[in-house]
Amino acid sequence: MSSARQPAPPRPTSRDVARAAGVSQATVSLVMGGKWRGRVSAATADRVRDTARELGYRPNLAARSLRLGRTRTALLVVPALTNEFFARVHTGAAAVAAEHDFGVVLYPSPDGTGPARDPFASARAALDGVIASSMAAGALGALRTAGLPLVMLDSDPGDRGAAARVNLDIADGMRQVTDHLLGLGHRRIVHLASAVDSWTFAVRARALGDAVREVPGAVLRTVTAPLDVRAGREAVEAVLSSPGPLPTAVVCDDDILAAGACKAVRRRGLRVPDDISVTGFDDLALATAVEPELTTVRLPAEQVGRRGMSALLAVLDGRAADDSDLPVGLVVRGSTAPPPAS
Repeated sequence: MSSARQPAPPRPTSRDVARAAGVSQATVSLVMGGKWRGRVSAATADRVRDTARELGYRPNLAARSLRLGRTRTALLVVPALTNEFFARVHTGAAAVAAEHDFGVVLYPSPDGTGPARDPFASARAALDGVIASSMAAGALGALRTAGLPLVMLDSDPGDRGAAARVNLDIADGMRQVTDHLLGLGHRRIVHLASAVDSWTFAVRARALGDAVREVPGAVLRTVTAPLDVRAGREAVEAVLSSPGPLPTAVVCDDDILAAGACKAVRRRGLRVPDDISVTGFDDLALATAVEPELTTVRLPAEQVGRRGMSALLAVLDGRAADDSDLPVGLVVRGSTAPPPAS
């Protein structure tokens, strides 16, 4: 004897949730759409969410997208997929997006220098907004002309082309590095600067130069290199081979360059930090993989991503986004010490 398959129970609707929670369907829509603040009490919002969970209710996102004219998809543009910092930015953005039934599409713009290939020809209609992290000005042409809300991360606050902006206190991070080295007694400092022409690296150079100029007898020399271990090593090797006194400290624009600087010091037969101190920036996993471990600046990358996605959601909802800078902090490890006695 064959048994007939039982029909699946009907999918719960917003009307079912409203009836069970003792509220209107409009209230259910506000709560499930994340737009209840200022219109519905927190206790009511909690009751609606709890009821929806108990009933197994899920909003019909396809229908809601058609009704609102939105696809609930954001594009995150980063300079590189291989850099751990941007992977963490994506993690933070995706976490907030998931809380609001949004998706995040990751799009690389090599080196962040541009011009990036235009991703919008076929995808424009499938996006609600764009988040761009640490991009050079020349890379943003396609983003600015796409007609989509643009949130910039780690970018020039003087550039008014963005609907919202999320920045780290990069200048303070470099000041913390400089104060640490000058406090240890370093006066001959080399800045191993990134060759990428972007706001974040310009801020690092300016903050370092300003801090060094305030100390009598302190000397700063700047050399540039692509963001690559080998390039960083070769740049510092050239410095160490040039005439004149050796530097006592090398300040690097990121941890990758700092790893190259450490290799250059060792190849010269010198020691880090006994002969030359080295600092990084970003606090990537690499910072504790090298020996000695790097003194560096920790950047809250996931928080940058979370704040960026929250800013885009605010723009889409017509709200003001939080524009305060995120704090950063110096992490002192074994790659810095007082300079050798001269």
